[in-house]
Order: sequence, then structure tokens, then C-alpha cells
Amino acid sequence: MRIPLSWLREYAQVPADATAEDVMAELVKVGLEEEDVHRPLDTLKGPIVVGQVLSAVKETQSNGKTINWCQVRVVPEGREQTLAGDGIDPSGVQGIVCGAHNFEPGDKVVVTLPGAVLPGDFRITPRKTYGHLSAGMIASVRELGIGEDHDGILVLSTLGLDPEVGSDALEVLGLYDEAAEINVTPDRSYCFSIRGVAREYAHATGTQFTDPAAAVTVVPADGAGYPVRIEDAAPIYGKPGCDRFVARTVRGVDPKRPTPPWMASRLRLAGIRSISLVVDISNYVMLELGQPLHFYDLDKLTGDIVVRRANPGETLRTLDDKVRTLDPEDLLITDGSGVIGIAGVMGGAATEVSDSTVNVLIEAAHFEEVSIARSRRRHKLPSEASKRFERGVDWQVADEAAQRAVDLLTELAGGTADAAATDVGTAPEPVVIELPAGFAAERIGVDFTEEQITGSLSDLGAGVEKYGSVNHGSVNHGSVTGDAKGDGGYLVTVPSWRQDLAIKEDLAEEIARLVGYDKIPATLPVAPPGRGLTRSQQQRRRVLQALADAGLTEVLSYPFVAKADNDTFGVAEAGAVRSAVKLANPLSDEHGYLRTSVLPGLLETARRNHSRGFRDLALYEAGLVFLPGDGPLGSAEIPPLGQLPAEEVLDGLDAGLPAQPLHIAAVFTGHESPAGAGHTPRPWDWADALDAARLVADVLGVELVVSQGSHQAFHPGRTAALSLRSGQLVGYAGELHPKLLAGRDLPARTVALELDADALFEAAADVVVARHISTYPLATQDVALVVDASTTAGEVLETLREGAGELLEDISLFDVYTGTGIGEGKKSLAFGLRFRANDRTLTAEEASEARAAAVALAAERFGAVQR
Repeated sequence: MRIPLSWLREYAQVPADATAEDVMAELVKVGLEEEDVHRPLDTLKGPIVVGQVLSAVKETQSNGKTINWCQVRVVPEGREQTLAGDGIDPSGVQGIVCGAHNFEPGDKVVVTLPGAVLPGDFRITPRKTYGHLSAGMIASVRELGIGEDHDGILVLSTLGLDPEVGSDALEVLGLYDEAAEINVTPDRSYCFSIRGVAREYAHATGTQFTDPAAAVTVVPADGAGYPVRIEDAAPIYGKPGCDRFVARTVRGVDPKRPTPPWMASRLRLAGIRSISLVVDISNYVMLELGQPLHFYDLDKLTGDIVVRRANPGETLRTLDDKVRTLDPEDLLITDGSGVIGIAGVMGGAATEVSDSTVNVLIEAAHFEEVSIARSRRRHKLPSEASKRFERGVDWQVADEAAQRAVDLLTELAGGTADAAATDVGTAPEPVVIELPAGFAAERIGVDFTEEQITGSLSDLGAGVEKYGSVNHGSVNHGSVTGDAKGDGGYLVTVPSWRQDLAIKEDLAEEIARLVGYDKIPATLPVAPPGRGLTRSQQQRRRVLQALADAGLTEVLSYPFVAKADNDTFGVAEAGAVRSAVKLANPLSDEHGYLRTSVLPGLLETARRNHSRGFRDLALYEAGLVFLPGDGPLGSAEIPPLGQLPAEEVLDGLDAGLPAQPLHIAAVFTGHESPAGAGHTPRPWDWADALDAARLVADVLGVELVVSQGSHQAFHPGRTAALSLRSGQLVGYAGELHPKLLAGRDLPARTVALELDADALFEAAADVVVARHISTYPLATQDVALVVDASTTAGEVLETLREGAGELLEDISLFDVYTGTGIGEGKKSLAFGLRFRANDRTLTAEEASEARAAAVALAAERFGAVQR
């Protein structure tokens, strides 16, 4: 909402020297959010004056264009020009070339003199053109940035103006005004008006507020005005679609009269384009009072106006010249000819006000919020009117708004108002809330005085009645909400423009807001002793920090995936069935399932970065996957609103949720370091994915068993299956399948891993005990074993570890060889063994015996032969 300061000053005591920033600083105190500042003078700089055309000689040029060589007086006759320079005549008569032809000698126009700056940083300087030295420019509204009309220059008489020659044109056009733009939250609909914002400014500054609605003298409705019927007997959304309709008639308006500059300037600053006087008046009243209006060409109406729901198959050509098929839920304005408008959203083209309209019917109605919001979304028709109606409009202000429009049409457009008026509908019961005396203090934590409570509520416009320790549940104060029993308190009648106030908590928050948020003490809560991160939280943090320390970058991806992604990554065997949770209302049909693996989203992140030139990536993500069991998902019955479900109901809802373990995944593409002078970076390979998986396990104190694995998403032969000592499979690591990478536009040899983090957390010891570091020297021995090519190195390594016994400190594979000297179908595996004792220096014989025992066990299990 943009608030022109000159308009705000009419109803609030804004200091004359206050800027838009000053106004927003005050409004922030009462919970409104500042957005922007709008100043025409930020793009307009003088000298820009009122000039009078003395002569205009038409000259046809060689290019076929006809220009006017004009003599324009820019200072009052008898005074001297204060500017100096090329083309500046001290007498104040400037020679100016103008290509427009919509003016005559004697017209007063806006002249931008040398030194002026127009929007777009267009600087005015004397220049030779068409054989003349033109010292200035006669401006159009578009060149001034105050409109879109570029058919000709701005002739001030068309605005009903006759200012003195040489006067400041910016002041004449109201361009010294500025506007503060604020963000209005959905619950503060009354602030979509100058009336509402002026009230809030008065709250913030403790100054006087003048209600513009109170200044309007309403002509009482006598039932003899234009006939209107409301026929919405079966409310769809709990309330009548229309519960008030005010109609007023003004005849004999002059459609040619211009919009006064002060009104056009305010509308423009408020973000609304000036169209015509009649239309501008309807917008002006809406902005001022918050009540949207609709004007009909009275001569185009036939029969009574009827407010009703749409019939199947009805259509309407709206003001934007589109034919719309109406829904039975749409609330309509109709007459004898049929539909003439979608209530509260947009009128019909058949009855719109035009340049020939002389008789106007004014509509000021009150519509139900949900109905308007649904119609607006259904037809994709956002408008200033619907924006207000769907958030809530003051029921009481409809007649004042209609009267205000009548007054402006008679004053500015020369119309004559009919004495008769129409006002049909039923007023809603006022909302009365019981506020216990101590409730606001308990809720906010501030000991509010009685004066602060009653004063704040009264400033809102609420009626406040104090009561004692009695039951007031039967008091006839409209719809009483709250507990109606207590140790004394207040019965608060909510003002009609505050539909957001419904319960006592709302009143407590309003008291805190108006007394001042700065009055609420800042008290830090005391952390309860003996609590901290849970075991799984600590484990998760250690793992994620370790991966980040290793140089990987954490990312987050959406848990929504395609069915094909779950089929590919969710099961190891191709063609196996993977059950997944299907979304009832997905954001996209292409991503209609919850993920069973973290890798699809991680690969999409890698693909997007790779397509933008980031080639060397090491990404990881920790996220939940969703693994439904055999039982049904969800609950057959949803608990009702407004009450706490029983424990068994919550247990039933929990039982209907899928298992949601935490998975950790990583993807590596490109090289492990950037290229540099004298340095050739190493590409990531399957071993890096395996090392990252081992890092996760090491941080948790869990030992991973690595074996040859198979997964349809990974390269056959370059995939490691990762298991616990117990044999439980917890993940995979290795190179991704070439076909999968090609289909996702990812580089070949991209490697990845995925682990079941919850399984690792559960297997981790509560306390990780550091291994004793022996001070005795180690003994190293190597062994090369020839085994069948189908035997995995991991199986042989674990066998050697087992056979070597407790003296073996570490073992690692350092070479795999096939070829000359090795039989067909065989391979050689070379291992380095480190032996050490905690209490002595090992002899060569002890180390050799341990090595021999390891080799013997390998020979027994795999037929291994030493090379």
C-alpha cells in the first residue's frame, strides 16, 4: 500500500517536514512493514516552469516531417529571465522546436528549460535542430514520467488549470508530494486505505486521528432508490455472499471534465493510473476509505439489480474484454439483461462507464471474503477491489463511501445526485470478547495498567465495558467469545473494521502492540540443567562436520522424485519392485513420489552445477528417505480441529507413517584439486567414494566390511557393498553406471556413495575408546597371493587379518596383478602387513610366524598360493 503524505496529513497529524522515511519509522512501531519510498523529484529536476505559447510556425522538413517553431514565454511579462547561456533570451521568451500539434498559441504548457533533468537521466540543453537553436522542450506527460499519453504535449487547460506564466510546474502538478510504501499483512486489511493507515499513525505517535468517514454526511436510504435484491439464500461458505448493497445515482455528469491534478497526483503516487474523472473518483474513494466501489453506466442497465450465484453455462465479458465461463460458486451482479459483473472482482463490459456516460449508478457492497477469493483465483483476475474484499472490508463504511463518491461526482463532474438511496442487507452481530483483567499481563509478561488496557482498546475504536466477578455469559452484547467467568475484566465490542479480532489473545496482542513492543522486557530463558544434544544429534553433527572438513560441500535437495528415480536407486536389482509413497497433491507430476534414496536429488544438484561450468564437485547431503512397509499409509479418520487428539489416536497416526531413516550420500565429479602450473590434478575415482564412506564410519567408531557389490545404479565391477560386522548391509560406494550418467548429462566416471546413517548410529559404541599406541617398533612384511579372479580382495584381506592374530596392527592391499606369470583365470593380490606388540619388541621369527598363519588360512579358504 502506497501512502501519499499529502493525503495522510489530511487525517493524521504528520509534521510538515516529515519525510516518507519518517512516516515509515513511526508505522513500524505498530507492526507495519516498510517497503519503499516513491518521490517524483528523484527523477525530475528543475527548472521546469509553466510557459505560454506566443506563436507556432509550422515548417515542413526535407524528411516530410512538420515541426512547430514556437516562441514561448517562460517568465511573467515585464520580468527578466534569470537563466543565462546559449539560446536564453533575457526577455523570457524562448525559441523552442516542438514536433507535437495538439496546442495553439495562447495555450499554457510545461516547459523544461536548459539544466532540467527528466526521467531516464534525460538532460535538457540548448541544441541546434531543424535549422533553429531550441533552448528547452515543451513536455508531454510521458516525458515528465506522470502518464503514458504521448500523442501530444501536456496542455494545462485540459486539466482545468490556468496557472501564472513562470510558476513552478512541479508544484502546479503536485509533484512535490512523496509516498511511503508499506507491506500490509492479510490480517490488517483495514490498512489498505488512507483511513486505516492514518489511524495506525495516530496510534504510533499518540496524536489525533480524524476519521474521513465521519466527515461524510450520509443521505438516509428511503427504499426509493434503484431496486436491488440479494438472492443468496443458501450461503456456501458459512455466511451470505452479500450482506449489504448500497446504491446511489448521480445524473448529468460531464464525462469530458479532467481529473484535478491533486487527485491524479495522489492516485499516481498510490500506484493507480489516472483513467478518467469518473473512474478516478471510484479509485480515490476506495483508497481513502477502504471500500471498493463499482460504477455502472445507468443508461445501460435494464431492470432490477440482483445479487445471486451463477447458473451452469453462464458467461460474462469482463472489462478486460475476455469472455469468462462462470462457476456455480461465483457470486454475480445481474440485471434484466443477465450477468453484469463478478461480485467484488470485476465488472462486465456491457455496463462499464465510458467517455459518453452521463448518468452513473454507484455500487458500494459488502461481500463474503472466501467467495471473492475463490472467484478471483478461479478466473485469475487480481484487482484492487478483490484484494480488499478477500481480506475483509468494513461493513459499516459502505454508505459513507457511496456518499463520498456522490459528493465528488457532483463537485468535480458537475452531476446531480438523486435524493433517493438504496441500502439493503442485514447487519452482522457485533463481536464481543471477554477479556479477563489479568489475561494480557499473563500472556505478554508485562503488568499493564487498567488505563493502558482500556486506553489501547478504546484507541482501536472498540467499546470497552468493565465487569466484576460475575457470570456475563447471557449479557446481550452480540456474539460473546471467551470464558465469560472470572475475577473481573472487560467486555470488548470489536470495531467493524477489525475482522481479525476474534478471541482474547488477539486483544492481548493489540494491547502489547499499542503500548509498545519496546516496553516488553527482554528476558533470556534459562536452559534446564542436564540436557543437551541427543546421542544421534551428536553423531550426526560429527559426521557432517567431518565430511565438510574433508573438503566436501553440503547441499539440500527436495525429497520429491520421479517414480523412475525410486526404481533405479531404491533397489539394487534391476526390475525389483520398490514401494514408495505417492503424493496426493504433488508440486509437479514429474516429481510425484517421496524419495527412497538421497542420490537422485544430489545428482540433479551436481548436473545443474556442471551445466553452469562448475566441473570439479564434491557434494554431500544428509536427509530422510521414506520407506513404506506392508501396512496401509495414513489414517482412516482425521482428528477434528479444535481439540487435542487422544494418545491412541496419535499412536494410530504415527503407525500410518512410513519409516524415515536418515541417509548420507555423496557425489564426486571432475578432479580432486584445481589445475595449476606444474600440477596435473587427479580425477576422482571409486576409491575416493570408498574413502568418504570409511571416514563416516571412522568418525562413529564403526568398522565397515567392504566387499564386491552389485547395484543397478552403479558400474558393474566397480561397486563396493558396505556392511557391518554383523553382516547388515548399510550402503554402496563406487562408480555410477555409464548409461545413467549419460542420461543425466553428467561426466563419465562420476562416483558416489550412500549410507544408512541410522544403522551406523545404532551400531556405534556409546563411547569410542582410542586404541593404545605402542612405543615399541613395528615389523613389516609383505605377501603376494595368487587366487581365483572371482575372489574379492576384501575377502582375502579379512581372512589374512583373522589368521595373523592379535599381533597384526594393520593390513592394506597395495597391488593387484594379472598377466604374464599368472595363470589364466587367476590374479595376484599383494598386501602389506604391519605387526607390533604392546609389551615388547617383536622378533623377525614372531612376525614371520604370524604371517605364515595368515597365509595358511587364506590357502585353506581360497586355495591361495604365494608368488
